[in-house]
Amino acid sequence: MENQQPSLESTLKSTDTEEPIDIYFYRPIGYRWALLFQKLGVSPNAVTIASIFLGVGAGICFYFDNIWISLLGIFLLVWANSYDSADGQLARMTKQFSALGRVLDGFAGNLWFASIYIAICLRLYPEWGGWIWGLAIVTGYFHSKQAAMADYYRNVHLLFLKGKSGSELDNTTELTQKYSELSWSKNFGAKLVVFFYRNYTKGQEGSSPRLQELLALIKEKFGEVAPEPFRRDFREKSLPLMKYTNILSFNTRAIALCISILIGLPWAYFVFELTVLNVLLVYMITKHESICKAFIADIESGKYN
Repeated sequence: MENQQPSLESTLKSTDTEEPIDIYFYRPIGYRWALLFQKLGVSPNAVTIASIFLGVGAGICFYFDNIWISLLGIFLLVWANSYDSADGQLARMTKQFSALGRVLDGFAGNLWFASIYIAICLRLYPEWGGWIWGLAIVTGYFHSKQAAMADYYRNVHLLFLKGKSGSELDNTTELTQKYSELSWSKNFGAKLVVFFYRNYTKGQEGSSPRLQELLALIKEKFGEVAPEPFRRDFREKSLPLMKYTNILSFNTRAIALCISILIGLPWAYFVFELTVLNVLLVYMITKHESICKAFIADIESGKYN
């Protein structure tokens, strides 16, 4: 039988969790990259590593107060994000999923923005002095929190929408078990990956106590698969929050970054992250925890029995 080329739609996580700029721009570009990489036998992790060089290159460009170099940096950042889209699409095409890939994907984004933050600080240091480094460190902390929680809520939504096979949601209990099964002497690399990934997941769980209570209650009452009425109701309540997970991910912050660079006020990007994005983060967590609290009451009352 002739092999069928996977469709673009088959490489998407879900239309629930995609935003227009991804659906109409990054995913089509990433899909074409993924098809090329599949033919060349390039692994998703190799694509992720390539995106690191592009993203760091973008950061270096943002050091220079020159419109043409800034435009080159924006182009490299868009290119890097198209690879970030391609690595996930390629993984779904080839079924090459791994904890390493998930950690590497997050690490790549962190390196992009670390280089961007450092470049902005070096550019503004003559005018701002050491204050700009303090502002960047605080901003970077909240940036990581925003991205982590957006990723977490997106995967929770996918869990109840598509089941375990369609979600990358993990928990510290299972990761701790994996960690304990690995040996530092025999599995150093794998154990190190699980160590960092477990800490990342632990931070996500610590910021969502009601959600953790809900997940534990579902497992106690229904086992591994929640009943269909609950999944339908959860999707209905969670879906409006997906726009906030998208805002807190990449595209909106990248647009704000590019505008601040182009108008010659790179510090304005830090202010945007600390104000607008942090307000959205607090609202998203508060709203999601409220939804989970209501579902806990419904399950305990027997609504989904």
